[in-house]
Amino acid sequence: QVQLVESGGGLVQTGGSLRLSCAASGRTTTTYAMGWFRQGPGKEREFVAATTWSGMLSYTGYLADSVKGRFIIARSNAGNTVDLQMNSLKAGDTAVYYCAADSRITAATFKDPAEYNYWGQGTQVTVSS
Repeated sequence: QVQLVESGGGLVQTGGSLRLSCAASGRTTTTYAMGWFRQGPGKEREFVAATTWSGMLSYTGYLADSVKGRFIIARSNAGNTVDLQMNSLKAGDTAVYYCAADSRITAATFKDPAEYNYWGQGTQVTVSS
């Protein structure tokens, strides 16, 4: 089993920044995909960002179109943490943000939350105008 613990959520004004962190434990997650999803009020869980194993201790990062140019995803070299730097935050970014991980994710499946077997408890991000 893999346990995921998120931190870093909170309340921020429009245009501000927050950094979310997710730490994995329980198993070696070096070759796992790790990423972030979010779920706003009355909405389905949606993809935000992900990193997949590219081999040779490197990862490929992906971002949803809605956050490109504003968010950055960063994976540690050890592969057990993934951070999400969120800049230029908007009211529409308000949601509970979830960290997710799985060993079977591919470039074709990283956007689908149903493909991830491990989830954190979620952290609230609220952007006020």
